[in-house]
Amino acid sequence: MRTDRWDRATADLVPPFAVVDLEAFDANAADLVRRAGGHPIRVASKSVRCRHLQSRALATPGFAGVMGYAVREAIWLVREGFADVFVAYPSVDLPALAEVTRDAELSREITVAIDSLEHVELYARVATSAAHPLRVAIDVDASLRVGRVHLGVRRSPVRTAAQAATVARAAARAGLLVDGLMFYDAQIAGVPDDNAAVRVMKRRSHAQLLERRSEICAAIGAETPLRFVNGGGTGSLHVTRQDPAVTELAAGSGLYGPALFDGYDDFAPRPAMAFALPVVRRPAPGIVTLFSGGYIASGPVGRSRMPSVLAPHGLSYVGTEGAGEVQTPLTGPAADTLRVGDRVWLRHAKAGEACERFTELHLVCGDEIVETVPTYRGEGKNFG
Repeated sequence: MRTDRWDRATADLVPPFAVVDLEAFDANAADLVRRAGGHPIRVASKSVRCRHLQSRALATPGFAGVMGYAVREAIWLVREGFADVFVAYPSVDLPALAEVTRDAELSREITVAIDSLEHVELYARVATSAAHPLRVAIDVDASLRVGRVHLGVRRSPVRTAAQAATVARAAARAGLLVDGLMFYDAQIAGVPDDNAAVRVMKRRSHAQLLERRSEICAAIGAETPLRFVNGGGTGSLHVTRQDPAVTELAAGSGLYGPALFDGYDDFAPRPAMAFALPVVRRPAPGIVTLFSGGYIASGPVGRSRMPSVLAPHGLSYVGTEGAGEVQTPLTGPAADTLRVGDRVWLRHAKAGEACERFTELHLVCGDEIVETVPTYRGEGKNFG
C-alpha cells in the first residue's frame, strides 16, 4: 500500500491523526456488495463509529439499515435521520428503552436484541405501559459445538428451535413485537483462513448452521411473521448468503479493511483507514520511538491485537515494550532512515475501535483532503 499520497494530502497536519482513503473505502463497499450476492447489508456501526461514513456506506446500493450496539446510540442515529436501526446487543438501559416506546418514530425504527426470558421480563417493565410497541429480535447462538468444544463467541443461550420459540411466545405475551432473528457466525466471519483446520471448521460450521437456521426460522415463523433474519459478517458474507433462510447480512469492518482481515482466502479489503504517529526519539542505532501508539484492539491478548506498521517497510515492535501508552519504540532497517519529526503510518488491528482514539477523520481522495469529519468521540458520544 503506497502512502505517499496520504503524506502529500496531510503535509500540513501534525500527527497523531487518522485518515480514511475514500477510494479504498468505496472499493471495499462495492466488494462487500458483490460478496453479499444480492442480500442487503446492514452497516455495523461499531465497526465504523462515524456518522458521515455510515451515511456514505448506506448511499451505496446494496446497503440498507444499521446494526447498532447501544440503545442510546440508536436513538441518536434515528434523530439524526438514520432509519431501521437494529441494536444487536441486549440492553439493561430501561430509561432509554422507555424513551423508545414513548416516541412513534423511535418505536418504528429501532429494534433491540433479546436472547432469554430474563430479557423478556426486563423489557416488559417498559412494554406494559408503552405508548408504542418495543420491537425485539431474538439473538440465536450460531457457534459450532463439537462435543464439549465451543467454537465461536459466547453470546446467546438460545440454540434450538424450541428455545427460540419459548422466548418468542413469552415476548408476545409481554407485549413485545418480535421483529426478527439474528445469527452471528463469528467462527466463520471473524477467523482468518490460517490453515487447513480452520477451513474445515468453517465448512462444518456452515453446514450445521444451514440446518439449524432453517429449523429455528420455521419455528418462529409459525409464531409470528418476521421482518428480517440477519446473519454473517465481513468475513462470511459470501458463505452466509447461501442460506435461503437469511434475508439480510451485516458488515462494517470490511469498509475500513483493518489488519485482522489480511488473512482471508476469499477476499482482500484495501486498507482504507490508517493513522500517522510522529518519530519523537532516536534512542539508539536501528531504533526510533513514536509518540503514543498503544491502540490495542479488543479480543484475546496477543501481538495480533497491536497496530500493524504500514509504512515505511522494515519496522517492527521492540519485544520488551510493544505499543505503548505514550511512546512506542520500533526497530528495523528502516529506523535509521527516519529523523525526529518524520511519520510512521500504522493500521489498527480492528476497525471502529480506532475511532475511540481520534475525534476526527481526514477523508483523502487522491492526494488531497476533501473533508474532515467527526468520529462518535468527536461528536461527544461515548456509548461504551
